[in-house]
This record gives sequence, structure tokens and C-alpha cells, in this order.
Amino acid sequence: MGETFRFLWADSLGAKTYSILIEAPRHRVVVDPGIAIMHPTYPAPDDIKREMYRRGYSLIRNGMRQADIVIITHYHYDHYLHRLEDIDLYRGKIILAKNPNNYINDSQRKRAEKFYSTLYERVLGLDMKEIMLEPVEEEYPDTINDLEEALKIDYGDYAERKKYLLEQGRKWFLKRREKWVSWRRIPEVSEKELTVLFADGKTFDFGDLKLVFTKPLFHGIEYSRVGWIISVIIYSNNLKIYYTSDVNGPIIEDYASMIIRENPDILVLDGPPTYTLGYMLNNINLNRAVRNAIRIIEETSKLKQVFYDHHLTREPLFKERTLPVWESGKKNNVRVETVAEYYGKTPLVLLYSNKK
Repeated sequence: MGETFRFLWADSLGAKTYSILIEAPRHRVVVDPGIAIMHPTYPAPDDIKREMYRRGYSLIRNGMRQADIVIITHYHYDHYLHRLEDIDLYRGKIILAKNPNNYINDSQRKRAEKFYSTLYERVLGLDMKEIMLEPVEEEYPDTINDLEEALKIDYGDYAERKKYLLEQGRKWFLKRREKWVSWRRIPEVSEKELTVLFADGKTFDFGDLKLVFTKPLFHGIEYSRVGWIISVIIYSNNLKIYYTSDVNGPIIEDYASMIIRENPDILVLDGPPTYTLGYMLNNINLNRAVRNAIRIIEETSKLKQVFYDHHLTREPLFKERTLPVWESGKKNNVRVETVAEYYGKTPLVLLYSNKK
């Protein structure tokens, strides 16, 4: 796997990111080249957090220099480089990105507008105000309707609360949809110096490399207010790698079934954000994420390696809170580990929590 696949950085190494580099015979692909510094409650000292950010940032920039294809699954800063000094790293590359015109929340849309405006002006000399496309009237189906398994769950005493949350989520979605049909659209481009293609639900075959993108998925729970993401399945060097992006576990049962149907060799799985437990994540959704990860381990026949890291390794009790997943890996002969452990290191959050 060493020549095909490597991590540029990940949360378990001390900064928020899940960036990988795929090396095919004729192409090099960076997936989600972004990074952010750890939050204030992360147990490492501030100078260590800044140093881990700097190290990861340097390696991601180096990976970008090597790549000819860049994948951006959504517009959170830990998933794409966005600062002015980073823009030239995209020059001459093919960017396959989450569509910024629909199935997106307001904050990610603003970030995408700024990113593409800067990118197109700096690399191609184009003024975004002059090239924006007119709005298009489309239906934009509610992606909740695809969740047959999740919608059948019996929540018991939590059922009324769940019903209310879904109703509120539906209202939020309808307001977003009104915006999508009214916005002027950010265009794709295809020039010698830059190609930008919106990848939602599409397949790109480069001969020695095939990239299959999912349609938009919720970022975590149903109607997550932080928006939608796209996952990508990567076929390279006789390996099938499933990169989830931010499905948070996955919390949603249908997304676990999607991974099981794909039956990858390697799963790059972001875990539930246990550092937000009791705030943004409740025990019901944590338990869903744990059950779904176990299902994936037990019901896939080809799966040999699960990287269980992004979001998850931001607090020191992450293994205790997801213990059945790790135990299932051992029982089913599937290697489940953080990125730090894969490289023979202790996750930074454990190293510094033990020093307290």
C-alpha cells in the first residue's frame, strides 16, 4: 500500500485534517488538502498545537505540488487550502469538487464564492462577477427521502423529539432550496492552466485511476446544519479505497449500507465527533455511529483496513467511547487504527492527556 496511498496529515497527528495522497502510475491525487488548528479544549499546549498545524500544513502543500488532480469534498477549511498564498498550488491541476451551487449551506456557499473568485482571478484572470451563470429552476429533491433505513428506526422515548427535529430540518432544507434556485451559479472551467469540475454523483476515468463520487450526503446527522458533503471511491493499483469525508461515523444507517455495498479494500472513515458529546452529539447518535461502523466491519468481505480518525481523535476518551468498533476489528481480522498508529505513533491527544 505504501506506493499507492499515504496520509499527508490527520487529526490523530495533532491538527484537524484528513488529507491523503494517491499515487497511480500516471496520476497523483490529493484528497481534501485542508488543515485547521485544534480547538481550545484539546489537551496539548498551544505551542504544540501550532507546531502540529505547521507540520501538517507544510506536508499538505508539498503533496499539492506533487499532485495533478485535487479533490475537495466540501468547503470547510480543514478540507481545502483557501488562503491567498495557497492559490497558486491549484495552478495546472484538475479540481474535482463538491458543487457549490446546491446542496450546500450558507456559510460553505460564502466560502466557495470567495475561493473560486480568488482562484479564477489569480490563475485565469477572470472576474467572477462577469462569468457567473444565471439561476436555474430545478426541483432539488430532499435527500432525506433516500434514507429508507434511517427513517425506519424506532427511537422509543426519543421518537417525538426525533420527529420534531426532522420537521424543523425539513423547513430549513426548504429555505436552502429557495436560495439554490435564486443564486447565480459559480461556473466550472476547463482551461490549460486550470480545470474545475463539480463532481457530485459523477465518475471520472483516467485509465490508471477511476474516481467515483457519491451524490450529496448529510454532514453527520439528518439535516445537519453544517451542510452536505460528497464521498469518493478511488480505484487505483488494484485497490479500492473508500474515502467518506465527513459522515461522522457514519451516523446514518443508509450510508453504512452504501459502504458495505461498495465493499472496499481500504476504508478512510471519519468517526463521530465525541469531543462534542453532550453539545452537538448526543448518545443516541453516538450509538448509531458505533453500530454502523461495526456493521461495516462485519458485513464487508474484502475490507482489510479501516482508518478511524478524523473528528474522533480530538479528545482523549475516543477509544473508550467507541470501544465496540475496535473490538469488532480484532474479532473480524480487520485492522482498525488511527493514522498515528498506522505510522507507529501514539495519537497526540492521548500523549498529552496522559501528561496532565
